[in-house]
Amino acid sequence: MKHKFTLLVLFIICLFGCKEYKKETSTLKDTEDTIENKNELINRVFLFSEKQYDQLINNISNNKPLLQPRGITENDNVRLVPYYDWTSGFFPGSLWYIYKYNQKDKWKANAIKFTYALDSVKYITNSHDVGFMLDCSYGNAYSIANDTLSKRVIVEGATSLITRYRPKIGVIQSWDTIPNMGWISEKSWNTPVIIDNMMNLELLFKAFQFTNDSTFYKIASNHAKKTLKNHFREDYSSFHVVDYDSKTSKVRNRQTAQGYSDPSSWARGQSWGLYGFTQTFANTKDSVFLDQAKNIAHYIMGNKKIPKDLIPYWDYDAPNIPNEPRDASAAAITASALLTLQQYVPEEQKAMITYAEKILRRLSSTNYLADIGSNQGFLLKHSVGNIHTDEENDEPLNYADYYYLEALLKWQEVD
Repeated sequence: MKHKFTLLVLFIICLFGCKEYKKETSTLKDTEDTIENKNELINRVFLFSEKQYDQLINNISNNKPLLQPRGITENDNVRLVPYYDWTSGFFPGSLWYIYKYNQKDKWKANAIKFTYALDSVKYITNSHDVGFMLDCSYGNAYSIANDTLSKRVIVEGATSLITRYRPKIGVIQSWDTIPNMGWISEKSWNTPVIIDNMMNLELLFKAFQFTNDSTFYKIASNHAKKTLKNHFREDYSSFHVVDYDSKTSKVRNRQTAQGYSDPSSWARGQSWGLYGFTQTFANTKDSVFLDQAKNIAHYIMGNKKIPKDLIPYWDYDAPNIPNEPRDASAAAITASALLTLQQYVPEEQKAMITYAEKILRRLSSTNYLADIGSNQGFLLKHSVGNIHTDEENDEPLNYADYYYLEALLKWQEVD
């Protein structure tokens, strides 16, 4: 009798236990079912992008000369910039990404119109950002539409860019330090190099591919090696600015311009480094650059200062966290970089894709993606340009949109 009673108790426990287990797994499944399908999400965002950019283009296309939309002014108008602004290439690049997705002639025409407005950038020698301006516009025109004119512009622009190369130091100088350069002149820098400059190397690698002139390749590779050596701390976080002595080639100072403080981690700077070294490895296949990209990725992905939704504050060490602005642009750059890097590190592929996916899903939510007809036509809200200038602080920015669309296209190709 006692044995039968024990069996009965065990049966009851098992019965209720099994029901509870089924309930838990059913709940988990229901939760997973609420997650938007990847392709549906991507399609939703690109359809939304067409509507937003239709509005934006209609508002600005009659400007002569044709200017590029960068963000929003303090008066809630579209901030328009000329061809020589460092952000001028991002909007044309976003138009190319929309065309790549939908293959509609209308968007190809839009992309060509805004890209060709940047032809004069190829003559610029007083800015290191020629890479941003031309690779995002003409670079995409060539890779997406096989626009043959773009090859010539890219080579001429790269030729202008390497005039800023300082062979004794082995770097491409970022900002000029001549008088009357505003806050840059006040810093008393000699040969400043910023981490952002890693993003301009892609233009040189393309010029090498088009011409087989090794000068472009060597300058890009030398700059990356010098940046790897001097810009990073032991934990693989990055300084923003490294200032070199032009006579001795030694480091004078390691500082910040857009971050919170010299030793802090400016969020977009960490993303620039990750993206730049990933690109450099893709072009050189030099494992030293792959190792650097992986270590920067580890620093970002394992950083407890980044919120749970993975959209960082404008600086990881900003003093008033959590009451500090987020930077959607830094998150979008990180997602795009990881979705390239993952193909070179199979042992970490899943973790990098998962991290990038979480960023993209969050950016595609109402927290960060604008409502249709709002945001002056821009896609993402909540980015920070340079918080110290009191402009573009918690605002939409064209480069946030650009890297967001780029990352979505890369995500689409990931199984």
